[in-house]
Amino acid sequence: MTSDAPAPFDLRRLDAAGATALAPALAEVLVDCVAGGASVSFMHPLDPARALAFWQGVAAGVAAGDRALFVAEEAGAVLGTVQLLLGMPENQPHRGEIAKMLVRRTARGRGIGTALMRAAEALAVEQGRTLLVLDTAEGGEGERLYRRLGWVAVGTIPRYALHPDGRPCGSTFFYRDLST
Repeated sequence: MTSDAPAPFDLRRLDAAGATALAPALAEVLVDCVAGGASVSFMHPLDPARALAFWQGVAAGVAAGDRALFVAEEAGAVLGTVQLLLGMPENQPHRGEIAKMLVRRTARGRGIGTALMRAAEALAVEQGRTLLVLDTAEGGEGERLYRRLGWVAVGTIPRYALHPDGRPCGSTFFYRDLST
């Protein structure tokens, strides 16, 4: 008997060595998402070397304790990732930020984004963070995901950034109160 249920995936938090080792695979995910129109600070076409340099910087942030990095994997392939930024100013020790929530286009619709977000939220609580914030492209898949997960939209700034093809896009800002 066969099942149409998606295959399971593994979710883990990477240490600095793991982040460094997976930087090339994470770069591939970033290039894929930007090619698919994700407004995540990069323009299309994204040079793979530039994407790799970005993830090497993330690995340095993990090593410094400024961020936590999660990946979803299947059979050794990275399907998605999210970061929890922890290096906040001294007057904001209670909060964190979600950054670069990315899922390969071929892996979407399997609950990977939800699992990554829940892992980041759980770690935030573990770290004593009671407030998380993020921003995402207006009207995109991310906005729908965050609303579905109970994040609260506080507003949209028009023309805040550009889509990877150069068109202006608004950014919607969200928060999640973890104190309850």
